[in-house]
Amino acid sequence: MFEQKPLICTPLTGKNTEEIIKELIAIVQKQPDLIEWRVDFFEQIAETDKVLFTAEQIFKNSTGIPLLFTIRSHKEGGESIPLAENEKVDLLCAVCETEFFELVDYEASNEIEYIKRLRDVSKQNGKKLILSYHNFDCTPDKSEILNRLQIAESYGADIAKAAVMPKDEKDVLALLEATKDAEASLNIPIITMSMGQLGAISRMLGWMYGSSVTFAVGEKSSAPGQLPIEKLRKVIDLVKETVSEN
Repeated sequence: MFEQKPLICTPLTGKNTEEIIKELIAIVQKQPDLIEWRVDFFEQIAETDKVLFTAEQIFKNSTGIPLLFTIRSHKEGGESIPLAENEKVDLLCAVCETEFFELVDYEASNEIEYIKRLRDVSKQNGKKLILSYHNFDCTPDKSEILNRLQIAESYGADIAKAAVMPKDEKDVLALLEATKDAEASLNIPIITMSMGQLGAISRMLGWMYGSSVTFAVGEKSSAPGQLPIEKLRKVIDLVKETVSEN
C-alpha cells in the first residue's frame, strides 16, 4: 500500500451513522487512496455494538478503499469522549478483530502496556498499526521530531506519524528536514505534516521528503491546514509531472 507516495487520505467526521454514510458516499466519488474514520467525533462511541455496526456500513460502502480507524486523544487534538483509556484500547482491539478496517492509529505517548496490547492484537489480525505524535502548540526541534518517530518504530509500529504546529517558516523546514532524516534512518513508512496555513506546503510536498500519506478534505476537515482533495491532487500531479520531465 505504501509503495506509492503520497497516498491521499480523507477523514470521516460525522456524529452519527447517517451523517457518516452520507459523507462517505460523497468522499468515495473523489477516489482517495485511504479513508480515515475519526471515531472520536461519533456520538455513540461508548456503545461498541453501534461502533461496529457503523464500521461495517463504512466497509460495505467504501468500494474497496482501505480504511483507517482512529480515536484521536483529546490531549493530541481529538474530541472529548466518555471512554477511559483501557476502554479505548478495548474498542480498537474489537475493530482489529473484524474485517472492516486495515489500519488503526494510536498515540505513542500512551502507556506502554496499552501499546503492547494493541500491537499484539493488531498483528494477530493482520492490521497495520500507526503510532502517532501530535503537537498542536508548537514545532519541536528537528531532533525531537525524529526521536518521536524513532520511538514509534521501537514500539513496533508499522507506520510512524508526526504532526506539528508551526509558528514560522523555519518550523515547517524543521519538519521537512526531520522527515528526510527519518526516511533515511527508519525501516518503516512515515507520515508527517506541518499543520495550519503555514504548514500547508508540507501537505503538498511532504512526499518528496519521505512522507507516505497526506491528509485532504473530502467533506469536512479533521485538522487545520487540510486542503480539498481535488486541489491537493492537482498540485501533487503537477509536481510529479514536472519532476519526471526534468
